[in-house]
Amino acid sequence: MKREITHWPQFKRPLIAILRGISPLQAVDVANVLIEEGFEIIEIPLNSPDPFYSIEKIAKITPDKILIGAGTVLSVPDVHRLADAGGKLMLAPNINPLVLRRAVEYGLITVPGIFTATEALLAIHSGASALKIFPASVLGPSGIKAISAILPDDTVMAAVGGVSGENFATYKSAGVNTFGLGSSLYSPGDSTKEIRVKANGVIKTYDDIFGIENEQ
Repeated sequence: MKREITHWPQFKRPLIAILRGISPLQAVDVANVLIEEGFEIIEIPLNSPDPFYSIEKIAKITPDKILIGAGTVLSVPDVHRLADAGGKLMLAPNINPLVLRRAVEYGLITVPGIFTATEALLAIHSGASALKIFPASVLGPSGIKAISAILPDDTVMAAVGGVSGENFATYKSAGVNTFGLGSSLYSPGDSTKEIRVKANGVIKTYDDIFGIENEQ
């Protein structure tokens, strides 16, 4: 099986839409809205209803440039199921070297959760494509900046947990431009109209802060 580390791709806006609690009935419609508004990365946490079916449905209808995958991946069997469903992205709240290495073998983009310098270095050594700083709201921009000082210059750090458009600028000051957005973007029961409004607001805020030209 493939063993080369899959590097974090280049995105216009490295924003991860975390659709915790979404059902397969709503998954494709919500994914389409998010993509239309400018999102390129979609995560279905595995504590959602029938998550692998949602991933499979979205993977079948989205362009290759869109990164779709699973969050809260805690076991090797879940890595197998994710790959079988056509997912390309694996996120976790922790570091399990066995899980990470199997995901690397499948050629998946891997984003394990870290909170300390020790965990960050272990994740990189185990084949992480990027690091999920979780919970980012607890570590804060100053903590993230301190940890980044001992990491390779090309390390991608994604702030997740308590993140919204309201604090993009604060994290930017710590050198972070990659974010995972959960309840500030999507909650179960939201209509596609509500999701579009929130997604549009997030994209506009990100573009303003990071100087992205909107081509839409």
